[in-house]
Amino acid sequence: MIDLSTTGHIVFYGAVILAAAFFSFNAQRLVTYMLTVGKSDWRLDNLLVRFKNLLVIGIGQSKILRDPVAGSLHALVFWGFVTLTIGTVEFILAGLIPGFSYGMILPAPLYALYILSQEGFAVLVLTAVAILLYRRIVVKPKRLQGDGVHSGDAIFILSMIATLMISLILYGAFHFAIDPAHSTLFKPVSAAIGYPMSMMLPVGVLEFGMHFNWWLHSLLVLAFLNYLPYSKHLHVLVSLPNTFLSNTSGPGQVGVMRSMDLEAEDAEQFGASDVTHLTWKNLLDGYTCTECGRCTSVCPANITGKALSPRKIIVNTRERLMELAPVMAPQFNMVDFVGDANGKAAAAIGAVGLGLAGEGEGGSAVATLSNSEILEHRLLDNFITEEELWACTSCRACIQECPVSIDHLDTIMEMRRNLVLMESRFPAEVQPAFESMERNGSPWAFNPGDRGKWAEGMEIPTMAEMVERGDKPDVLFWVGCMGSFDDRSKKITVAFARILQAANIKFAILGQEEKCNGDPARRMGNEYLYQMLAKDNIETLDKYGVKTVVTSCPHCFHQIGNEYPQLGGNYDVIHHSTYIDKLLQENLVPLNTDEGKKLTIAYHDSCYLGRYNDIYDSPRETLKRALPVVTLVEPAKTKSRGMCCGAGGGQMFMEENVGKRVNIERTEQLLETGADAVAVACPFCMTMIRDGITAKESEVPVLDIAEVVAGQLVEKRQLV
Repeated sequence: MIDLSTTGHIVFYGAVILAAAFFSFNAQRLVTYMLTVGKSDWRLDNLLVRFKNLLVIGIGQSKILRDPVAGSLHALVFWGFVTLTIGTVEFILAGLIPGFSYGMILPAPLYALYILSQEGFAVLVLTAVAILLYRRIVVKPKRLQGDGVHSGDAIFILSMIATLMISLILYGAFHFAIDPAHSTLFKPVSAAIGYPMSMMLPVGVLEFGMHFNWWLHSLLVLAFLNYLPYSKHLHVLVSLPNTFLSNTSGPGQVGVMRSMDLEAEDAEQFGASDVTHLTWKNLLDGYTCTECGRCTSVCPANITGKALSPRKIIVNTRERLMELAPVMAPQFNMVDFVGDANGKAAAAIGAVGLGLAGEGEGGSAVATLSNSEILEHRLLDNFITEEELWACTSCRACIQECPVSIDHLDTIMEMRRNLVLMESRFPAEVQPAFESMERNGSPWAFNPGDRGKWAEGMEIPTMAEMVERGDKPDVLFWVGCMGSFDDRSKKITVAFARILQAANIKFAILGQEEKCNGDPARRMGNEYLYQMLAKDNIETLDKYGVKTVVTSCPHCFHQIGNEYPQLGGNYDVIHHSTYIDKLLQENLVPLNTDEGKKLTIAYHDSCYLGRYNDIYDSPRETLKRALPVVTLVEPAKTKSRGMCCGAGGGQMFMEENVGKRVNIERTEQLLETGADAVAVACPFCMTMIRDGITAKESEVPVLDIAEVVAGQLVEKRQLV
């Protein structure tokens, strides 16, 4: 490796010490900001799952590879970064310890493999960076535009990485030209460039080139490390910790809203209006955001012209943190630390890198606002608008696509809670739904006594009737509000009940004792109303000793199965798609197997089944098992990439006054398949897709999977 003079070693020692000290200062600054401003949040549970996420999502880059083009390039840069960091350590140690080389401690074959990895990845990373620069400068993908995205910072970082790779390659080439003793088999790049240089250039020039590129590479590494805390590329350092600390995929974790103690004696704030009401993990999400735009590119609200951009929500959170934190943690205020003039310069550098010095709300806040003005600011209104928050459909597409495991929805829902519980700010059309849920136990003003009317003549007992005769069902059929009151959804309810009867399943319903599961109230920020409904339902279920619940509504399925445990309600909840598939596998459902007309069906994935609960196959398998001759066709956006119908997050009860309707966008995607029919597994999806079909003046039928199976029952009855 490099052989420095005594003076060179002293200079390099000083550079390393200064770089390490400044990086340490900035690391402490960012951690202190996060922990001082954010609320506590325990993130060391489910360690096995967390390590799996770290390996699969973090190291394996599984999420970023969902984009086969840009994802592959970024993954290659990441893996190259990890591999080349090993070589960077050797570079630094060689400057600190005269004559140091890994060859001193590694067996020759292993050292040769190491050299080859450095050469190979340097070329691969340089190639990937060149393509990424071309995309940034020439192609300019839509998702990399808007929301105050700082392309200049990205171009600067990519250029710096390219320079690091070039200096590394050139150092190897000059070193080889001077000392070609190392086998060319393990230094193919250095040999290819260095050999002709050795024939053309004098030794003095070669030595100068080697030393120049070593110094350039080493000092650039130190500069790069200390620029990161002031750049959106901070994710280079924090993406792996953020992935490890992300919401785990254990039971009841994914998509579960944060629990809230409404009766806490010291509670003065419910939800979040500012970063001080968010957790340190929410703030770490801000540090981690790469501004890649994958979240916004799949957001159904943004796609259809609404104000919401999940990327902007996270970037705004980071902006507000960097505005407020220096006031709350003045020991790290750059102005005080290095003097007024230089401090303002350092603050400006940080503002540019972390997105604070752009135009618009929140822009250049660090440099222009007094402490009192900063304290009067808040995340809500000054950075994020009410309109953005209410556009969310809670579909989790943004979280699914985020390559660094950011949870945008957690921040959005906490801010909705603040709007409703603290400020009574919500769309006017939501008020009737709130009032009806409180008075009637459903979002619509139906008589609770009519909940069981759909079952008239079907001889389906209620839980009360079964208890009265000393009997107990195997499962409770949780019908849900849509299935009880909506005329179209009642056909799904009847179809599923007929399947249960045909399979000789002993089941019961709650009838008028059932209330709304509370999901609409919770997703619309009304935690008080949600807990009231949930606790009433839990009391009813526990009164009857219910253990197993089956439901045709994914919202009921998710809420009762995954979120009721927060309030003490623990039940085995099964969605009807999974339950029907199980019955079909066990040959318990008598079906007509005569081949009929060949059908082509497009299945629409429910967000609360798929991205919330990872159920994609059961509905499709149910259709295949039920129909002798069927071809399933997938829309362009399907399974984990599927698009929301537009009803989630309380949108069923709100008006879409801006842009294109989400259900129309999704309906067009389904119709483009040319399918004979569209299948769904959710009453909310049924309503939204049917309305879309009607709006498009199409006659393609929309069927729930239960209706498809019921239509094949031996001696089937006509659906009501």
